[in-house]
Amino acid sequence: MTPFRTSKALWILLLMPVFAWAQPAKTGMSGEPDRFDFGKMWTLEQAPFDYFEKTYGFRADDKWVEHIRMSALRFSNYCSASFVSPEGLLMTNHHCSRGEVGAIMKPGEDFDKNGFYAATAAEERRVEGLFVKQLVKIADVTKQVTEAIAKSKTDKETATLRDSTLKALMAQYGKMPEWAGLEIEKVTYYNGGRFSLYGYKRYDDVRLVLIPELALGAFGGDPDNFTFPRYTLDCTFWRVYENGKPVNSLANYFKINPDGVSENEVVFVVGNPGSTERYRTVSQLEYDRDYRYKVQLAWLSNRMKVLEEEYKRNPSHDVQEEIFNLSNSVKAIGGIVKGMHDPELMGRKKAMEEYIKSKSNAYSKGSDYWRQIADAYKTLTPHAAEVTLLAPSPYGGKALLLMHYADAYIKAAESGAGAEDLEALRTQIKETAQGLDKELELELLATLFRELQQFASPNDKYVSELLEKSALATAKDLLGKTDFADADKLEKMLAGKPEKWAKDKDPLLKAGRLLIPAYKEAAGAFGASGPSRRVLEAKVGNEVFQVYGLNIPPDATFTLRLADGLVKGYNYNGTTAPVKTTYFGLYDRYFSNDGKFPWALPERWNNPPAELLRAPLNFVSTNDIIGGNSGSPIINKKGEAVGLVFDGNIESLPGNFIYDPVANRTVSVHAGGIVAALKYIYKADRVVKEMGQ
Repeated sequence: MTPFRTSKALWILLLMPVFAWAQPAKTGMSGEPDRFDFGKMWTLEQAPFDYFEKTYGFRADDKWVEHIRMSALRFSNYCSASFVSPEGLLMTNHHCSRGEVGAIMKPGEDFDKNGFYAATAAEERRVEGLFVKQLVKIADVTKQVTEAIAKSKTDKETATLRDSTLKALMAQYGKMPEWAGLEIEKVTYYNGGRFSLYGYKRYDDVRLVLIPELALGAFGGDPDNFTFPRYTLDCTFWRVYENGKPVNSLANYFKINPDGVSENEVVFVVGNPGSTERYRTVSQLEYDRDYRYKVQLAWLSNRMKVLEEEYKRNPSHDVQEEIFNLSNSVKAIGGIVKGMHDPELMGRKKAMEEYIKSKSNAYSKGSDYWRQIADAYKTLTPHAAEVTLLAPSPYGGKALLLMHYADAYIKAAESGAGAEDLEALRTQIKETAQGLDKELELELLATLFRELQQFASPNDKYVSELLEKSALATAKDLLGKTDFADADKLEKMLAGKPEKWAKDKDPLLKAGRLLIPAYKEAAGAFGASGPSRRVLEAKVGNEVFQVYGLNIPPDATFTLRLADGLVKGYNYNGTTAPVKTTYFGLYDRYFSNDGKFPWALPERWNNPPAELLRAPLNFVSTNDIIGGNSGSPIINKKGEAVGLVFDGNIESLPGNFIYDPVANRTVSVHAGGIVAALKYIYKADRVVKEMGQ
């Protein structure tokens, strides 16, 4: 499934014409850099028409881009979507939708098991709180911002002026008639090289039309995740309403073309990629590889194992979903880390960095921003474990959360907080403490203690002071003796003065007095250096921008992008992946695995017609995607939807820091496969007709 900055002289650069892109000189390093190492996630306001024409013989224009912009959608705050009919019909992924539909299931219904289809408009069901956003307006405000910060004398002043200017511009645009009623967001590109305001129209009435069974929407489950060939019907249909009626999307929607995919054809992904880190320096990537991701990967893997044991004790859909989400993250970060150990990919990053330095006037005059960033991260390395392991998180366990809440409770009382605030904290503590005596909480706490023993610095005395015994024995002692695990005793504690908790001998509070300061020191170190690091990142980004201009895209920012690519197979495991799969393959996976989870199929999928079996199901292309692109339509030159993005292959995971088209593939549900399922399995004639099929 597809897994989060400025110099004073920049305004001079930004008023220059866009540079023709230059190819780095050969470096002799293990990898050669390329313009597209920074990817192909183009902003719509700077769509590279000349590049499209030169590469694909296709001349896009502003009208084509406007149609794309108005047809595409953000799905809530985590996925992408699009209109696919004149009457507000919306298409996105099953995995973007399944967390939303539980609230609208009626007694006796099970959408995971049976799916859902609204045969009539009256049966479409609204999910309260679910929304989509349509990008209606874009304003480039780079000139205003860069002129405002041009006179700043310090990094802090630069950051302050930038933020205040963007805030003022948002207010100014909000008063313009053509922006009235829109939700305005500020967007920073190129680490502070360009600035835009985006105006979104928000729709809050979104109703479910059709969702396949979980067995189809997540066919293959974790084993098949990030792989291809793939056989998954990861799609869902919703409808957007306004004033009680379906939105009129006649002017802007992607017409479904079930036959619109052929090998080597150019296709475009239109969606909202969440976050990439392709402008990070080599020293930052090395820190990520050796500290940041190393700790995160262990943290995620360990909690996945804990939840797998919990599922054996207490199987439930929610725990299974959490395990899948953790597994997804483990694979995603593991793929990034593997890429960071690839000498070819890291060689390209190093070569690109040296090339940018060779073209940098600032570097030639002694301003080594890259070295300054490296020095900044040396001071953060001692805190790399604590900033992740000790952060407040439900996956960290209730005991750690209670340590944070108890610290907040003490500090609130010491600062003279009002009775209402203190009561809210007391309620939070009581609610969190429920279930503290369960086996799951013991395993989570023991896991945390083991991780501290593994990753914390040998100089961190709090670890040896806390963990005189084994991690498991210490966790058992703490949970077995703390009054937080007894509702009556906790009530008596809360009835006393919060200030007394600062010296209370309760083992949970004693542990908190060791762990929470360690976390605050780590978080403080990262927070204190944040502004200066962001300014340095902006300066590095500006040096890259000076070389390439708008001929490379900025990092992903969960804003609408257009990514070009080709429908193309690739080599893997000693063979060649075809560009598409069919429903024949789905049934082969089903029978080859004896119909066992996660390759089971619902009863109505038995005895499929030949027309379904021959229909294409999934396909691959070289488009550049990342988390947030889930639910993105993939379109052809005519602006027709030929597929629905739902995943990348395992080889695409290093795309977080570098784009490599050799084996990097986007995996999509084929439009032909979607239409075939609607026709032959779900008998969704109303939807099929509405889409013009």
